[in-house]
Amino acid sequence: MQAVWYDQPGPAAEVLRVGELPEPEPGPGEVRVRVGASGINPVDVKRRAGARGGVGGERIVPHFDGAGVIDRVGDGVGADRIGERVWLFEGQWQRPMGTAAEFTVLPEDRAVRLPETTSIDEGACLGIPALTAHRAVFADGSVAGQDILVTGGAGDVSRYAIQFAGIDGARVIATVSSEEKAALARAAGADETIDYRREDVAARIGALTDGQGVDRIVEVEFGGNLAISQEALKPNGVIAAYASDGVPEPAFPFYPLLYAGMTIRLVLVFTMPEDAKRHAVRDITGWLDEGRLRHHVGASFDLSDVAAAHEAVERGTIGKVVLKTPSSD
Repeated sequence: MQAVWYDQPGPAAEVLRVGELPEPEPGPGEVRVRVGASGINPVDVKRRAGARGGVGGERIVPHFDGAGVIDRVGDGVGADRIGERVWLFEGQWQRPMGTAAEFTVLPEDRAVRLPETTSIDEGACLGIPALTAHRAVFADGSVAGQDILVTGGAGDVSRYAIQFAGIDGARVIATVSSEEKAALARAAGADETIDYRREDVAARIGALTDGQGVDRIVEVEFGGNLAISQEALKPNGVIAAYASDGVPEPAFPFYPLLYAGMTIRLVLVFTMPEDAKRHAVRDITGWLDEGRLRHHVGASFDLSDVAAAHEAVERGTIGKVVLKTPSSD
């Protein structure tokens, strides 16, 4: 089968290889998927570069997310799943075999039914962004009637968070850095957008909430935005943070947060409780069946152009970057 791999960290053009590897076979409790599209996340390119748990001499077929069709099943998996269209998550978690190949194997519950109304490319957009967004929005229960701030409203996680919170009945405010990104956030369902480069975010939130602040923040830059978050969040509110790349080791203002009763919730897909993953999968599947979710493929590349695809993610391409396999033809 055609596949991508690397066996040492480094720049995409130097370490990524494309060629033939043996087709994998599913073990007990696993399914084999003929991958149509492999979704690339920032964590994929960071791991390839040597961060976020990079390799040390092991051959890695990268990428956690994807979509395709189950073509074989292992012992203990019903044969009725053969031929099922699925979206994938955690494809390369704690294993060297990810989704950047014509075939991949993974536990059957990491291959989720994909409705016919959702394309394979769109299915590859789900995975890490959708599960992260679900946990960030719903880890503390329903958000119906709440004011939710979603930072970086044009990002992959943020656009799903905006949709999920809106579906549940929250009012969603999103921060953005341009009118183009504001349009994407509004298309996802944001009720209000704030250009953080030109506006005072905390003051605008105060005006929008009659001085009360928001109930919850879905946060893409915990450290860099912490000072603003303290002003924008209601007493006893929650910051659900899934990244802090700009300020990875922020100073923690313990007593101001303590006296405001704030909760800091850190969200990582791989360490989410299994019941939270099942809850997310149920909700996402239902919303897909109902046609309520919008997806954004930012760029599509052939498998042979994987280095360019990784570089597109590193440049900050808006929307999910998708790698098409020969099986997608």
